[in-house]
Amino acid sequence: MFSEIKSKILAEYEQAEEASVISLVSLVIEHAHMACASDIHIDPFEEGLIFRFRVDGMLYKIFSLPRTIHQEVISRIKILSGLRTDEHQSAQDGRFRHVKGSDCIDVRVSIVPTYYGENAVLRLLSERLENGSLETLGFTEKNLEKIKLAVKKPFGMILVTGPTGSGKTTTLYALLKYLNLPEISIVTIEDPIEYSLPGIEQIQVNPKTGLSFANGLRSILRQDPNVIMVGEIRDNETAGIAVNVALTGHLLLSTLHTNDPATTLPRLLDMKIESYLVASTVNIAVGQRLLRKICSHCKVSKVLQKSEKESLAGIYGKEAIGDFLFEGKGCENCSGTGYKGRLPVHEVLQVTEKVRLAILQKRTAGEIKNIALSEGMLSMEDDALFKARQGLTSFEEILRLKLEW
Repeated sequence: MFSEIKSKILAEYEQAEEASVISLVSLVIEHAHMACASDIHIDPFEEGLIFRFRVDGMLYKIFSLPRTIHQEVISRIKILSGLRTDEHQSAQDGRFRHVKGSDCIDVRVSIVPTYYGENAVLRLLSERLENGSLETLGFTEKNLEKIKLAVKKPFGMILVTGPTGSGKTTTLYALLKYLNLPEISIVTIEDPIEYSLPGIEQIQVNPKTGLSFANGLRSILRQDPNVIMVGEIRDNETAGIAVNVALTGHLLLSTLHTNDPATTLPRLLDMKIESYLVASTVNIAVGQRLLRKICSHCKVSKVLQKSEKESLAGIYGKEAIGDFLFEGKGCENCSGTGYKGRLPVHEVLQVTEKVRLAILQKRTAGEIKNIALSEGMLSMEDDALFKARQGLTSFEEILRLKLEW
C-alpha cells in the first residue's frame, strides 16, 4: 500500500507546472486516511521534505520531495487551518475539516519552527472511528462488568490512565456514549474536542480567554449536570475541584498520565488531595496500552519448538505459553508489516474496602497493586498474553511494549 501511495503522490508532483500544491496536500491527507494513519509528519531536512505516516503507532517514511516545495506546502496547511502565513518563528496550532465523498476528516494541525524551517504534524480524526462502544473496546467480560457497575453509581470518579496515544480519550468517549440517555445531563471540558457527540454539551478549553480545565469545571457546576468529563487532570487545582465535584453528587470521568491504575492513587496524593478524599471518591481506575493486531489476511499459526517454548516461558512464565505461536507473514493488506489495526489491553482496578484502607494508610503503588491482584484483578500483561494466545496479537508485540508497563 505504501509504495502505491508514494507513486500516486509523486505522479501528482511530477506534473511540473500543472502540479497544484492544493491537490498535493489533499492527496496526502486522503491517502493517509486510506492507510488508517493517525498522524502525518511533514519535516524539512537538508536532503528534502520528508513525509511520514504513523500507522498503528509506528512511524513509516512514505516519500520525500525537493525542499523547493516546502514553503508552499506549509503555507497551504496554514491557510486551511486559519493560521498566520507571515509568522515563521513561533509555534501555531489550528484545525480544519477535509471532506472527500462520504468521508469527513477533522485534521488537527501543529506547526513549529525547526533548524531547516517549519514542520507540520497533522492529526487525523475520522468520523468513521467514532462508532466504538464499551463492548467493542476489547474488555474481558469480568472487566466490562466492573466498569458498568462503576458507571451506574451516581457520584464518584472514573479515571483512565496511560501514556499519550494509548486510547484514553476513545475509552472516555465510549463511556459517555454508554451513559448518554435523555434523562442524564452530560457536560465535558476538553482540550481539544476530538469528536462531536450528539446530546452532550462539549466545551473547548481556551487559554486566551482564561477558560482552563479548573475554571471550566467551576462553570460546568452551574449547568446542572449529572455527569462531567474532564479531558485531563493536569494540575493540583483541577484535581482539587474534580474531587469536590465527585463528592457533591456528580459522576466525574477523566484521564491521568500515570504508568498503571495503582500509581494513580498515590499520584492524587502528590497533587495535594487528602487520602480520605481519594479513598471516598475514586470508584475505579482503568489502565491501558495499545498493541498492534495481527493482520487477519496473512495470519498463520505454527507449533512451538521446544527451544522456542523454553525461551518464551523464560520471559512470560510457563503458564502463559500455549502450544501455538501466531504471526502475520505480511501481505498487501498490511503493507507487508504483518499487523493491521490495534487493540487495547487493560488493567481495571476496582477501589474495594481493602484498597480504600491502603489509600488511607498511604501505602505505595506496588502494595496497592498487590492487594488488587490478590482480589482478582487481571494485570495488563496477563490480558495481553491472553489475547496473544487467542491469536489477536503476537508475543513479539507484547515484548516490544513490555518496557513501558
